[in-house]
Amino acid sequence: MPQPSALPVTLPSDTPIRAILFDLDDTLWPLEAVILRAETALHDWLGLHAPGIPRRFSIAELRALRDELAAADPRYRFDLWALRHATLTHACTLCGEDAARMEQAMAVFSEARNAVTPFDDVAPALTLLGERYLLGSVSNGFADLQTIGLAHHFRVSLAAHQFGSAKPDPEIFLAACDALSVAPHETLYVGDDPLLDVQGAQNAGLHAVWMNRFARTLPGHVVPAASCITLHEVHDWLNARHRTS
Repeated sequence: MPQPSALPVTLPSDTPIRAILFDLDDTLWPLEAVILRAETALHDWLGLHAPGIPRRFSIAELRALRDELAAADPRYRFDLWALRHATLTHACTLCGEDAARMEQAMAVFSEARNAVTPFDDVAPALTLLGERYLLGSVSNGFADLQTIGLAHHFRVSLAAHQFGSAKPDPEIFLAACDALSVAPHETLYVGDDPLLDVQGAQNAGLHAVWMNRFARTLPGHVVPAASCITLHEVHDWLNARHRTS
């Protein structure tokens, strides 16, 4: 994964914010347990329908195989669905299983992948923020916001696998701004990853708030506009910023 370059764009503190873009995984819902459940559901399904794969590969070994493929093809940096599908197809080749069944396997994984539980603050805070700001999302994952039940909050939702570019590439941030008809300096990005989200957004000319729901440590060279643990805190920070601007 390439790192954001050099220093973020310096933005005046009194720039009016018109739009807010959100990361999804670990920003609007916790991800780790979801992925483990999805991989377990997939592994169980493979045991019934392509048993050669789980006989040869544990969940951890399938992850290692996925990492090998990811390192070999730059496309997989932004298309995580394709990466998982390619991993299963390659495992079929190695184990003598029918690769045509892997579309169904991916449907099993995707269904479990979208069985997320948003943090308690998410729905009410998005409703409140949406009364004043244009809202959108930019994600490197392939969560389905319609299935999850949050799509109605966002006027635009860009996913890396559909866009063809992933954070921290400035292009995906700028495309979301264009879709909302706002300038980057009028836009706030909220995300949990210091490099992909905070520094990536800043390098594209956006303001950035670090969503630190898990008491993680921020790298010293990354300086977000604010650090928050809930979206209510983002709302309060925006109100305070508006009063002092």
